[in-house]
Parts: sequence; C-alpha cells; structure tokens
Amino acid sequence: MLHEELLMMKFWQIIKNFIRSEAGITFMETVIALAILGVVSVAFLSGLTTASKSVFLADKKATAESLAQSQMEWAKDRSYSYNATAYSAAPIPDGKDYWYYSAVITAEPLHIPDDGIQKVTVTILRDNEALVSLEGYKVDR
Repeated sequence: MLHEELLMMKFWQIIKNFIRSEAGITFMETVIALAILGVVSVAFLSGLTTASKSVFLADKKATAESLAQSQMEWAKDRSYSYNATAYSAAPIPDGKDYWYYSAVITAEPLHIPDDGIQKVTVTILRDNEALVSLEGYKVDR
C-alpha cells in the first residue's frame, strides 16, 4: 500500500508539474506581443512618413532654386531697359516636375536717375507661395 501511495503521489506531482510548465502561449502573452508589434509599427510608419515629407520638400526647394538660377540668367541676357520695374520671365519647362511653378522678375535701378545698374530679383512661386528669391545685378554694357 505504501508503494501504491508513493506511485500515486509521484503521478500527481508529474501532473502538477506538467500543468505549471505549459509549453503553449497564453492569451495574455499574445495580446502583449501584438501591442508591442503595434507600437513598433506605428513608430516605423511615422518615421517613414516624415522621411517622405522631407524628400518632397527638398525636391521642391531644389526645383525652385534651379528655376531661380535659370530665370536670373534669362533676365541678365535680355537687353537692358532703363527705368524698368520688371522683366518678362523665361518659359517654365513643361514637365510634371514643374507644374504649378511660376516666376516673377522685378528690377529697380541702383541709383536715380538710372545709370545702367539695376538690382534684379527673381521670385519663384509654387501655388502662389514664394519658395525662393534670388537677387543679382544687371549692367548695361
């Protein structure tokens, strides 16, 4: 009888150990793992969105700067006009990268009366928002 009781006790001990050391994953562990995955995913997507916006803004600024430089060269190549307040802008390229861009070129004489030197300002706009202004000087040669 003692032997049977020992066997029975060992059997229940084995069952208790088996129940306590489950090999499976509980519902709570699964919920916690999904919550951690969600937080990491949101952080990653937020960073991706920020990087995408930064690339867009950098591209917009680089395009505006390039247009401003080409417009300034255009204005300097035009014949000098005494007492001019503006010069006509060069045509903006047709590509989709240049949609919604426009240029305004203003001029003012450095001295009154105009002695052949003008301060020229090129302003590049996108959707009527000024992005870049570039100043230079035009001389009557």
